[in-house]
Amino acid sequence: MDISIIFKIAGIGILTAVLHSILKQFGKEEQAHLATLAGVTIVLFMVIQLLSGLFDYVRSVFSLY
Repeated sequence: MDISIIFKIAGIGILTAVLHSILKQFGKEEQAHLATLAGVTIVLFMVIQLLSGLFDYVRSVFSLY
């Protein structure tokens, strides 16, 4: 596992938080919630890919097919 993935997730979180607060200040709360949902979805897909790689690695270590 690389440390860069943690920075990517943190960067997406910061960008999502900034975008949410900007949109909320302009009175566009629905778009702010959609932007937050999009950020969470992107991070969720990243984590799912990492878990998939972890399961493949565990399967190869124990020679499971």
